[in-house]
Amino acid sequence: MRLLRIPSEAALVLCLLLLPAAYAQTDEIQVYTGEINKPGEFSITLHNNFTPIGPKQPAFMGGVVPNHSLNGVPEYALGIAPWLELGAYLPLYTITGDERALIDGAKLRALFVSPNAAERTFWYGVNFELSYNARHWQEARYALEIRPILGWRFGPVDLLLNPIIDFPFHEGPGALTFAPADRITYNLSQTWSLAVEHYADYGSFANLEPLGRQYHALFGVIDYTSDPLNLEFGMGHGFTAVSESLILKLIVTRSF
Repeated sequence: MRLLRIPSEAALVLCLLLLPAAYAQTDEIQVYTGEINKPGEFSITLHNNFTPIGPKQPAFMGGVVPNHSLNGVPEYALGIAPWLELGAYLPLYTITGDERALIDGAKLRALFVSPNAAERTFWYGVNFELSYNARHWQEARYALEIRPILGWRFGPVDLLLNPIIDFPFHEGPGALTFAPADRITYNLSQTWSLAVEHYADYGSFANLEPLGRQYHALFGVIDYTSDPLNLEFGMGHGFTAVSESLILKLIVTRSF
């Protein structure tokens, strides 16, 4: 009996198709609060996240393997008006589990908000973010993120929703995906707060993924807020096969 021999490249493609899908990684794990720099105020934020336990196959052929990878980016932001902040992320970077250093791309953003969010019981805004991506980071060379921001305050508790829509340009309007994030914050004081954050990816609007192939992760977060330094540390756990079992994030912001 003759055995059918499958070329190694075809076997790799077949394995990737049969395995549960993994979602592409991100440099920025953050729920936007709607607070921005004052006009003329400048800030630098360092975003870093590390995956001690995560998927061991890439989200797409040639992509970064999430397990044991460190992802991050410096973010530069300038307050333009009480309702507008402009920002840039450069460069996005990854240190892979096998200790390779990669440059992943860059992003520009414009954030529009209702002024003085910290003094309101309800506030809103929207962030537009255009990205240029390396081939190992995202399948789309160019992509647009539209991030609405909705916030409510109930005494010491803040509720925040970011119903995010992602648009990878290479596939057209049918590739619009829904990847919301939300956060419940308990403000212990003006300096310290505790939060629970939820991040999800339901897939494209045209073809929503079944529950087992959606991304869902919960983070426990502690925030320290002062002038001019802010710190945010979080520990997350995913609940589906495509989510990280353990992921850590650290966000450090310095205002000038």
